Amino acid sequence: MCAPDSSSKSSSEGLLSNNKVLVSAIAFCGAVTIASVASLAVVASNTAGTSGTSAAGASLKDATIVVNTGDMLYATGKPPEGENPCSGKKPELENYDCVIGAIADVKPQAGGNVTKGYKGGMEVDHVPITTPYWQNKMCPVNVHWHLGTEHYSAGEYDEFGSGPVQNTYGLGDRRLAETEARKGYQCRYYDLDDNKFNTPYVWKHCVGMRIGETYEVHWPHSAAGMCGTPNQYQTPFYDGVFCVDGVLTDTAAQIGVQAQIFTIVNDEDYYYPDLFRGMIVDGEMGKDIAMYTGSTTGTSRDNEVCSQYSPITWQVDRKCHMISASSFDKMCADMKAQRDDMSDDLYAHGSRTLVSDELTANNQANRKLRSSA
Repeated sequence: MCAPDSSSKSSSEGLLSNNKVLVSAIAFCGAVTIASVASLAVVASNTAGTSGTSAAGASLKDATIVVNTGDMLYATGKPPEGENPCSGKKPELENYDCVIGAIADVKPQAGGNVTKGYKGGMEVDHVPITTPYWQNKMCPVNVHWHLGTEHYSAGEYDEFGSGPVQNTYGLGDRRLAETEARKGYQCRYYDLDDNKFNTPYVWKHCVGMRIGETYEVHWPHSAAGMCGTPNQYQTPFYDGVFCVDGVLTDTAAQIGVQAQIFTIVNDEDYYYPDLFRGMIVDGEMGKDIAMYTGSTTGTSRDNEVCSQYSPITWQVDRKCHMISASSFDKMCADMKAQRDDMSDDLYAHGSRTLVSDELTANNQANRKLRSSA
């Protein structure tokens, strides 16, 4: 299928044609081996030798041959430099005292309990987005993840989960000495005797990741993002969320976050190539979604200090899923390839303390998403 045309031509045309065919064959057959390239080169050389003449300025050495090695050598190449209109667009809204703030201005918080049937204790007058975000003219503007989970789903990621570094649930703030990142809840998949949980993986792009650990991935979306441009993805994510002026009029309906929980395994049967783009919706993945309104998260907030970035919609996968380490590393490579510098999101952030019932909105919806958000 990939062999060059062997029809006879004049000696001059034959050499030029063989050179062109050689390059075309390699471009068409991206998986061609070095041995195949050498064989094709010999064929072209022999054709030139039998002609007894030299095609003016057209010898085999003039042909530029590029071979795809299969390695991710160019995966982190960035687009041309250009102006970043989103830089510095994060509005400075300071954290506030949850109790005092709640009396004056009710702002529901996240991450909360997303167990099916749960309802928060804060009455609110707005509703979450219950359709895929793209249907609401929103696009992802960032991806980042947290060590353990910030949300809680009984029977999936909860106080009975485990991993390579055990949690002391309820005892102190659960910081890992090696990273100083607060650790949230864990999935229940971890099995030290299973090779996919104990075989080391050589990370090329992500920083400080661990096989067998649980991570909660967040994809912030916004109607005010620079959707479809080289400036779509931003770090910090606030720059992307608030990038385009004059768009946001209802934050609960125009800003949302997808959240999906994974345990990292060293097993290519769990590889997904495009984790960078958003929540995986495939089979049981992205099937059972909790939707509610809350706030931004992170360890600068807890049940005493609240975020003013509220209300926004959260769509959270209630289930735990296994995913290959290579899927995460590919995502990190994609992050490095963005125009904006996303290096501050190449490692796991700490997890906020589970939000109390009193600060969790009572508007949780339980519909199943039928397509990727």
